[in-house]
Amino acid sequence: MGRRGGGKRGGDRWHGGKGPRTQRPQRSDYEEPIKSNDRFEDYYNQLGLFDHVEKEKFWAALRRELPNSFRFTGSKGHAVPVQKILKDRYIPEIESIEYNGSTVEAPTPIAWFPHQLAWQMTTPKHVVRKFAPFKSFQQFLVSETCAGNISRQEIVSMIPPLLMNIKPGMVVLDLCAAPGSKTAQLIEMVHGGEEARIRKVIRDIKQNDGRGVSPNGEVVNEEIEEEKESDDWSDQGRSTGLVIANDVDYKRAHMLIHQTKRLNSPNLLVTNHDATMYPSIKLPSENRSDQKSVQNKYLKFDRVLADVPCSGDGTARKNANVWKDWLPGNAIGLFPTQVRILVRALQMTKAGGRVIYSTCSMNPVEDEAVVAAAIERCGGPAKVHIVNCKDQLPGLMRKPGLNTWNVMEKLGRIHESWTQVQDDPGKLVEGMFPPKDPLPLDRCMRVYPHLQDTGGFFIAVLEKKVEIRAKPESESQRIEPKTSIISAVDKISARPANDSLSATKVDALDGIAPPQINENAESLTTAARQNQEIAPNEEPVSPRKHKLDDQADSYMSTKRMKVRDEVDEAAPRGGEDREIHWPPPPGAQLDISRPEAANLPEPESNDKTVIPASNQPLEQTGIDYKGKRNAGQQPFEEPFKYLATDHPELQTIYDFYKLSPQFPRDRFMVRNATGNPVKSIYYTSALARDILTANEATGLKFVHCGVKMFVKQDVQKENTCRWRIQTDGLPVIEAWVGEERVVRLRKKSTLRGLLVEMFPKVTGDGWKELGEIGERVRDIDLGCCILKIEKGIGDDAFSERFVLPLWRSLHSLNLMLPKEDRKAMLLRLYNEIVPLQDSSKTRRESRKGIPDGDVPNASSDVEGQMPDGARMDNAPDGGNDLQAILDATSDEEVEADVKQVD
Repeated sequence: MGRRGGGKRGGDRWHGGKGPRTQRPQRSDYEEPIKSNDRFEDYYNQLGLFDHVEKEKFWAALRRELPNSFRFTGSKGHAVPVQKILKDRYIPEIESIEYNGSTVEAPTPIAWFPHQLAWQMTTPKHVVRKFAPFKSFQQFLVSETCAGNISRQEIVSMIPPLLMNIKPGMVVLDLCAAPGSKTAQLIEMVHGGEEARIRKVIRDIKQNDGRGVSPNGEVVNEEIEEEKESDDWSDQGRSTGLVIANDVDYKRAHMLIHQTKRLNSPNLLVTNHDATMYPSIKLPSENRSDQKSVQNKYLKFDRVLADVPCSGDGTARKNANVWKDWLPGNAIGLFPTQVRILVRALQMTKAGGRVIYSTCSMNPVEDEAVVAAAIERCGGPAKVHIVNCKDQLPGLMRKPGLNTWNVMEKLGRIHESWTQVQDDPGKLVEGMFPPKDPLPLDRCMRVYPHLQDTGGFFIAVLEKKVEIRAKPESESQRIEPKTSIISAVDKISARPANDSLSATKVDALDGIAPPQINENAESLTTAARQNQEIAPNEEPVSPRKHKLDDQADSYMSTKRMKVRDEVDEAAPRGGEDREIHWPPPPGAQLDISRPEAANLPEPESNDKTVIPASNQPLEQTGIDYKGKRNAGQQPFEEPFKYLATDHPELQTIYDFYKLSPQFPRDRFMVRNATGNPVKSIYYTSALARDILTANEATGLKFVHCGVKMFVKQDVQKENTCRWRIQTDGLPVIEAWVGEERVVRLRKKSTLRGLLVEMFPKVTGDGWKELGEIGERVRDIDLGCCILKIEKGIGDDAFSERFVLPLWRSLHSLNLMLPKEDRKAMLLRLYNEIVPLQDSSKTRRESRKGIPDGDVPNASSDVEGQMPDGARMDNAPDGGNDLQAILDATSDEEVEADVKQVD
């Protein structure tokens, strides 16, 4: 992750990176925000949530600063070793610290989070950051956060994924995913047990071939137990599940990509759509021997997370603006959008699947009211069931959902029921009030700040019992503010029928604002009308979590995606239930009209492109779409093109790495219109491939999929494979690479030398300084190889197994890690903060006039320090300026290339 602030790319924050340094502005005295709002407090006090004593605790907690919290990320096997360092090294240090005369409370694990992988620290952030005793702990947090091993995440935000009961092989949708902390949890769950499964598969393969997994063939008992718990073996142990993460805002979608990048998942798809009318995703049709046409199949989800945009008053502890900005109209304005998102989530869920609805708001209008309204629209409790989760997550203190509540209108008046306002409702609708037909809303979950020193949160777990046909929004449920002209018409119409003046004025007003008649009204379904009738002149709201910014869609014409009313029926016999629903649901056929090519801006090279003028593939349009993106236009994303299994470049890779034939070869893709591997080769899961190929040129906006597996670069010697294994793809492929390209390391002292010295020499007697791997790296062919760090016993042995990319160049060796990752690993494994060394700089000064082919180039970019002799283009294929900024993870990673010479 990138450092906050300017870095070398943006220059110095205070003088723009040019000219003489100017005086840093003096920080004015900090004023504590006023944490008081009469309407805010009056509304929640009158709801009767607590008795007098508990009410005081609630408001006192809401006014306190939120504690620090963080989570160890990645697979269990990866996260637990990092957590162990915290427990063994830093907790004892912190427990011995005194601050202001009292002992500092050390970080404590969250009792209800599995395997103690989430922690909380009550010491204020400014104390942790500024005072010397916390320096080493702070360095650990920053280092591991930059390396992607720790995620700063609010505790209550971790709850929804834990209630989804995700099993291996499930297909999961995160409808409002940015910034991505919950998405990361979903990815980890989808990949649960994958490492153990693959280890067993590889072990069985090698044993059948008469080889052991390691020289001693040892199998750890705990690994065997983990294998027994796994249940997704259909793809050689690889996860067959999929996470689709969506956000309506294009920039936030890329923030989401950055947040999840360190998980290196080929089972992640990121889309950029409005969640209220999320389009259905087509699947490839089955081939039939009788050559009869096969009805289209569409993806259905086992689990959907709808963490919707909300007013965010539960975040008042970390967002002081809530106190001054809270208005009852915030919740009222968001209610229709929240209901539409939840209904759409239920439509796309398979029968028996679950939808988790959550907000960081405590307002029942955004919580229980939305759940009740969505269930009513989907056919009632017989079709959508509220799951009782009181026995899940033992140790989590929570309150039941509300069955009764009042609604505060914009002017601050409080109403107990719909009957009180139905004659003059204003912007209130019936669905905002408690439902007429009782629902077990107490099965919902409310988390309040004073219960366990957290933020406020709401969660409801819904189970779809049978297929549904969602009802249209009734007139009383819609919020469509009347214009001043319509209001005038209503007043005139209310006058006596024989009032000729009224008729005259109505005729005049018809001339000013003629009635709009929808000629297609008869042909439109109720779902289509529902989504077309999202009031364009509805007063804007500013949800804390998302800006529901539709600028990305403004490039489309006024004809929106056709979203039909969904009629879910059982899948035909023989169909895969988890992947199909019949007939096509809303948005399956996207009717998108685009401006003509003549209206597009003049092409400009090396910049953003725009959506082409038709649904034709780029190569068929004859237009070079490398122009700037004008305001309001959807940025063009390079297409996803899969490579043939016998592509010459892939064949070179198979041969060089001795890749096992059991590793799938039909999942490699590139991101360019030509479909040729120019700079990078990506890898995706099988289901992700099927989705991308089946939905090509349909209008679905995919912005990310797959992990970067291979990167092309210059080499110093002929017959050397130019495709090196990228760090992102290494965990996916390392188990299937032949021993010819593997270097094994067992001693900590050897790895420390590789981490500190960026380009240790191999030629001459240099290999003798490399310890146990010296002879192996001296004799191995030039190019990329895999460094496998093995477990062992003793002070100089490792307690965990992991792999790293290594490059053998003509004269030296290079551990291909970014500088920040090197520093994080030195701190984690050796508890050291030492400067990195580059002896090649000394060699460069002693050697002049080296031919270009022997002048290596070590770029400290996000890909890792490039090996000597290797050069890589600055921009990745299919990339864009925004992604390049997000991918820069430190000041060093964006500095200019440094020429290295042996």
